Amino acid sequence: MDLDLRKIRYFVAVAELLHFGRAAERLHIAQPVLSRQIRALEKDLGAPLFERDSHGVTVTAAGRQLLDDARQLLATADATRLRVRRAAGGPRRLVVGFRAGVVLTRVLRAFGAAHPDVEALARRVEWNDQERLILDGTVDLAYVRRPIREQGLTLLPLFSEARVAMLPADHRLAGKPELALADLADEPRLRYADPRPGELPIRTIEEKFESVASGAGITLVPESVAEQYSRPDITYVPVPDAERDEVLLAWEASRRSPLITAFARLAPLADPARAEEP
Repeated sequence: MDLDLRKIRYFVAVAELLHFGRAAERLHIAQPVLSRQIRALEKDLGAPLFERDSHGVTVTAAGRQLLDDARQLLATADATRLRVRRAAGGPRRLVVGFRAGVVLTRVLRAFGAAHPDVEALARRVEWNDQERLILDGTVDLAYVRRPIREQGLTLLPLFSEARVAMLPADHRLAGKPELALADLADEPRLRYADPRPGELPIRTIEEKFESVASGAGITLVPESVAEQYSRPDITYVPVPDAERDEVLLAWEASRRSPLITAFARLAPLADPARAEEP
């Protein structure tokens, strides 16, 4: 039995909204059609996916398992379509994502020299979209930083680097030769993955600059970021006992691409510590 991706998309809509009517509106189909498709999917899989009663809709254990797998399955299908359309539109292309602080110049030049028929492009990714952009095919692979959601990805550890405190230039600790984590224990920290209600998540280094300079809080950043980004109202101080920042190369686990394999062999050339080597 082959899974019908259309039915899977219908299932995900219902599972996310827990309401057949609203899911039908999102999908632009009639509710009876949606109900029939879900019943057909349950028959295909031989398991009930939802429990329906007067209190509403809940997802069964089988449904929760399908939801865990379905998002990755759909992302893989969408990525495949994107790569096929991209291939039909011109020369072969490899899109490489990178986080702030990672310099791709040497690795892209080396890859281009070895594969002159392939267009190698760089695209910046951020902490909150690095996994999604790999899984949906926007980038073929990416230099990512932990923490990262590993499901559906192959990860190749590359290097780690020290982290430094990003402080306002007039901060009481600015100008110190180095700091310990204990020195920063009472300092307000910028919030990332868990913003308070109504707060906007901080995504980019530029947004960090604005938040730190305005006094909203301090943060720790990789040493390479401090070397590449500067502002007169921001200062950096080493924090030797801070956990090191780990950089990995990531790509979709199901892909078997000779280009990705070839790029992975060259990936350590993006190590900031080696960026000045000839």
